[in-house]
Amino acid sequence: MTLVSLESLSFGLGHLVRATDALGERLRLLTRDPSYYRYELDRLPADALEVTVVDTFDTEAVAALLASTPDLRGLIGSTDTWTEVAAELTARFGLPGLDPAVLRRTRDKAAVRDLLHAAGLARSRAVRAGDPAGGFAARVAKETGFPAVVKDTAGTGSQNVWLVRDEPALEAALREATGRTLKGGLFAEPHLAGPVYSAESLTWEGTTRLLGVSSRLMSPEPRFREEITAFPVAFPGQTAAELERWLGGVLAAVGYTDRFAHVEFALTAHGPEVIEINPRIGGALVGEGMCRALGYNVYEAVAETALGRRPRLMDARLPGGPAVAFVLGYPARPGVFTGVDGLDRLADLPGSPAWYPVREVGDRIEHLDDSRGYAGIVYAEAETAELATHRAVAAANTVRVLTEEVPEERPVRG
Repeated sequence: MTLVSLESLSFGLGHLVRATDALGERLRLLTRDPSYYRYELDRLPADALEVTVVDTFDTEAVAALLASTPDLRGLIGSTDTWTEVAAELTARFGLPGLDPAVLRRTRDKAAVRDLLHAAGLARSRAVRAGDPAGGFAARVAKETGFPAVVKDTAGTGSQNVWLVRDEPALEAALREATGRTLKGGLFAEPHLAGPVYSAESLTWEGTTRLLGVSSRLMSPEPRFREEITAFPVAFPGQTAAELERWLGGVLAAVGYTDRFAHVEFALTAHGPEVIEINPRIGGALVGEGMCRALGYNVYEAVAETALGRRPRLMDARLPGGPAVAFVLGYPARPGVFTGVDGLDRLADLPGSPAWYPVREVGDRIEHLDDSRGYAGIVYAEAETAELATHRAVAAANTVRVLTEEVPEERPVRG
């Protein structure tokens, strides 16, 4: 009895292995590069799961491995990059899963905005660049107004996002975008002013349970770099209930019926409004934090939904645990990653702070404007998300991510 994971998020693989074991299943990980999961794999017994190296961008190669997997029971696709491939293969092999059309829809941020606007849950439609009718700047001014945000319809990790305050800034963003590799197309939407959060939820047969809300503290404008996250945000009871109802309406509007969702939203002066819907459990240390703060291995629900079972988490009384927070560790400048200074000081700080590495010494860090630039994560705990944030920031302030200038490449002499 085997569950297959088509790649995975950076952290959480250990929890997923324990979850599948508890359900009497065996986990098989298909990956292009096992070193990406070194932190998790180093902490698991060698025989805890089967790791198979394959070009996971080659759909037919992945399909061949699935066909040769004895007693294949389900396929887990928990990353943005492989969402659509996992959906296609889930349908091809007749495995339990959400309608592939719904998953494709969630990967198109412009389509999501249009659906939410039609349902009265977004203030404007998306304005797509490259429309045959032309007049992109005029349509942005009319439909969204300025300031507006221009971004990739299928972007991840805050990559390829521009805040534009007027038409000249919009034209400059379009020029800059021509030199970028986009995963989709460009579109514009209103700039949603207000604090940013992520709703961590589980849906089954159209009913959504809000498990909690993560804070999303961002860099100053005009960048949209994620820097600090805490869970669970302590909203008053009535506000939390209203958010759960709103979230259920949002997911229903896009046809979302089953599995985790990580829904980023801004709490504007006019109420919550969606920034994007991610059809998965949260990335970075969100999943880890949920397990600790809820006192429950939420990855059991990941495995159960992949098996087509009603997740017990939908009805479970959660024992709870410490609130958590984490700070993404970015270097001061791009270059070759050489290590982290100050880790020896973490043991003297409150909140059981820990460093979760993402990069290896020798890696190049080139992009500091988005989440590609962090080398690791500082994590801490406390009685509330607010106090956990204070502890995580204090711990992160003792740590320095170090880089060296990239050596100049010299031409090879013949």
